[in-house]
Amino acid sequence: MLLRLASERATGALLRDRGTLYLVDGQVVHAESPAAPGLDVLLTAGGLLGEEGWQEALREAGAHGGVGRYLVERGRLSGGELEICHLGALYDAAFFALAPSRGPSRFRYGVAHWIGPVRPVTAEAVERETLRRREVMSRLWAHPEPDIAPVVPTGGPPGVRVAARQRAVLDLADGVRTPGDIARTLGRPAFHTLVDVHRLAAAGLVELPRTPSTPLLPPVITRAETFPDPDVALLRRLRDALEATL
Repeated sequence: MLLRLASERATGALLRDRGTLYLVDGQVVHAESPAAPGLDVLLTAGGLLGEEGWQEALREAGAHGGVGRYLVERGRLSGGELEICHLGALYDAAFFALAPSRGPSRFRYGVAHWIGPVRPVTAEAVERETLRRREVMSRLWAHPEPDIAPVVPTGGPPGVRVAARQRAVLDLADGVRTPGDIARTLGRPAFHTLVDVHRLAAAGLVELPRTPSTPLLPPVITRAETFPDPDVALLRRLRDALEATL
């Protein structure tokens, strides 16, 4: 349906069980999902923008669909910073929004998101990245609903060494928080957090629920599939270098 809407150069909102994709002239301009932290969390938790600055942008430009433009024009963010964080939030939410579901997909023509234009992405690119991430997850662990179930710590086995980024996830696993909850607390993309949860499960440090009809399969962990959080300082230096050449 997404590709069909893209071929029609449709503008509006594609509503699915697990999230919403916003299109303008057939291109994806934003995505959001209850399972993934929003752009506001990624910006504020990463230290790029204060909570007060975000709320100001919502008050002043939200009703006009120009929050992104407002942040850049007022000097709260550079255009590059906004694009990088927005792209990360878009792909993160799209991964969950486009997950297989039993519910119907609906499209509401003419609906726009209050963030406004930032950097459109083709529907083909969104589909390609979503399928790539789905393949990564299927190689890590076969499980029906790992992204909405609470993460349960096991307390063992002893002596297992855990990377710092995974330790932060493990410290928040309490049998109540889901991977999405943990991602919001840490200010990280939900997909990256989900990868860490699966690696912790493979090490026997957390449990993932499973249904009787879905046997627990042995994990296949590859060192090549790592997803570190973006180095914001490095991205800023790259941005400054690029801008200096323009």
